[in-house]
Amino acid sequence: MNKAVTFEATPNPATMKFLLHKKVSDQGFDCPTAGDTERSPLAAKIFGFPWTGSVYIGTDFITVTKQDWVEWELLAHPLSNLIQDHINRDEPIVAEIVHLAEEYNSDDSEIVRNIKSVLNREIRPVVALDGGDIVFHKFENNTLFIQMKGACSGCPSSQVTLKEGVEVRMKELFKEIHEVLAV
Repeated sequence: MNKAVTFEATPNPATMKFLLHKKVSDQGFDCPTAGDTERSPLAAKIFGFPWTGSVYIGTDFITVTKQDWVEWELLAHPLSNLIQDHINRDEPIVAEIVHLAEEYNSDDSEIVRNIKSVLNREIRPVVALDGGDIVFHKFENNTLFIQMKGACSGCPSSQVTLKEGVEVRMKELFKEIHEVLAV
């Protein structure tokens, strides 16, 4: 029997983090809309509820963002049970792993490889604690562009995380970076 799925609040009041207590993928999978769930039967199931805003499947957690018109007090336990039932039936969570931009490419410049390494090693694990993810998008004209996913997407404190956390650290490590922006 699997350990029960548990949940915890995130800094984003619209998003709840559901802890799966087992690794389900090697990298995150973002489903910002119901149309993006073709690779995740569980995300498609969650989008079957009209209150679902977005779903993010992390390596060992799922974050679900709800619409404003419903409260987590009504949703968290039933949703936790739905996720647990899905896992207990050995139904796939992510059918096919998506290869995201934070992977290393042979044509990446040295600075891009180093930026991706720091994001993967230092930034992403910290952000994942709150049910989010930060993914490299591009580095251009001394500006680092990243995507904020999961609980970070739409979070009231995401701008603080971006500017006072990620940007400060990246500028500290890389003199080439003048600014960090979310796309």
